Amino acid sequence: MSSNDSAVLLWSNATTQLNRYFSIIIFLFGIIGNILNILVLSQRNLRSNPCASLFLASSIASLVAIFSGLFTRTTSGWAMDLTNTITWLCQLRTFVVFASRTVAYCLIALATIDRWLSSCSDIRRRQMSTIRNAQQGMIIILIFSCLFYVQMFYCYEANLVNTPLKCYGKTIACRLLTDLTYAFAANIFPLVIMLCFGLATIINVREAKRRIQNINMSSLSGIIISSQYRSKKTDHYLLIMLFVQVILFAVFTLPQNIQKFISLAQSNQTKTALNSAIENFIFNFFLLFAYLANGMSFYIYTLFGGSVFRNELLKLAQSVREIF
Repeated sequence: MSSNDSAVLLWSNATTQLNRYFSIIIFLFGIIGNILNILVLSQRNLRSNPCASLFLASSIASLVAIFSGLFTRTTSGWAMDLTNTITWLCQLRTFVVFASRTVAYCLIALATIDRWLSSCSDIRRRQMSTIRNAQQGMIIILIFSCLFYVQMFYCYEANLVNTPLKCYGKTIACRLLTDLTYAFAANIFPLVIMLCFGLATIINVREAKRRIQNINMSSLSGIIISSQYRSKKTDHYLLIMLFVQVILFAVFTLPQNIQKFISLAQSNQTKTALNSAIENFIFNFFLLFAYLANGMSFYIYTLFGGSVFRNELLKLAQSVREIF
């Protein structure tokens, strides 16, 4: 066996081990985190907050994305992956993965808009930050996310060769359409919204601080002061959680899109077996790496959510302990 053949075998084996073990780590990381997220954000103190309700819906969508996207990959190292051999399963799985990830990311973008509305000095804008508007936004995002990927039922096919995955776009045109749709609908558009409204929120918060004047606290009832303090504290930590999530979202998702477009641009070039093996490893690494964006939210909320989120988590743990 030549050194070139050995290198090809080495990279191919590395890809297999990557899909077998790295996917399991991300799968467990995401499933556990999102389930805990759903349980905590469903608590009464948080579910009445529009931003928290959007976080909750995003966690549900992320749970669907991780399960549908990684379950078959975690089992493919030991058993046959039916989505690689049955076309309709390939198409359905791909549609669910792409649509659910788009829903999850767009809901975070919508949460950024909600934080901006709640920080505005204009009372009419603040009044737009409601549970009802958040729920309507969820429905609109779900509908459009499904419509964006109907082409999956035509473009994707199983049992393909000379492609990064056996379940993949069957033509260059299909791959370009899919990659562009996903890049803009699920990554670039939400990220631009997050950045724009995130910066606008910071500006609103700074302007609000400038407008604050000395208030005679004795003239206000203790109940009102306490209620306002709790509300502001919740909003403050939700804002921190949101900004950290936006930064990590960009870190985890942009490399995959860059790699896919580079690979697509080089698709007509003749490649050696070694180059193909290396490219396949890089493709699979960034594909799995991007799933961290769907599994990170619970850990962000726990680390950066302050006492608001952690207190609800402790209450949940106490409730479970009482049951058992």
